[in-house]
Amino acid sequence: MLKVAVLVSGGGTNLQAILDSIENGVITNAEVSLVVSNKRGAYALERAASKKIPSAVLVPKEFASREAFGEELIHLLDETEIDLVVLAGYLVILPENFVKHFYGRMINIHPSLIPSHCGAGYYGLKVHESVLARGNKVTGATVHFVDEGTDSGPIILQKAVEVSEDDTPETLQKRVMEQAEWKILPQAIDMIANDKIKIEGNIVKTK
Repeated sequence: MLKVAVLVSGGGTNLQAILDSIENGVITNAEVSLVVSNKRGAYALERAASKKIPSAVLVPKEFASREAFGEELIHLLDETEIDLVVLAGYLVILPENFVKHFYGRMINIHPSLIPSHCGAGYYGLKVHESVLARGNKVTGATVHFVDEGTDSGPIILQKAVEVSEDDTPETLQKRVMEQAEWKILPQAIDMIANDKIKIEGNIVKTK
């Protein structure tokens, strides 16, 4: 059984999609063993509590350094024997020591078709604002392994979503979540839980 830690900053809609997918059998051979937030008031923590999933809050600015924050995060996840770290709307720049420790065992969901509209500064509504400003006809979401760059790790899955002429950043964000994020993130977790993929260089291949 793959033990998953989900790292969140806000409402936890992707966390909910993961929990629902475990319940309905879309994700097999995996369980959410821990939810970690960088914000004490994050609604995602209530979602965890309602499912009796252990949770923790680690606020980066309360640590002496980014490295110290990373060490505490590593200790917490290793203590829980976590196999896979899932960044689900986790708006924290991760310390290098943490990224290195979990390389190949940490994935992220990004609300665009990487390499478009990604990298430093592209998160949340800012991604969808950029898509609309550029006049893109298609956007989507990407699940990728996390490396030391920003949104630069090996891509696992992508799903496209059409952009409507009357879209606002908010309507586009909602549709990308519903049509792409909530589908491919659970799918990627299931693939990892059942040993269906491997990393070769910066490419993800199916087994």
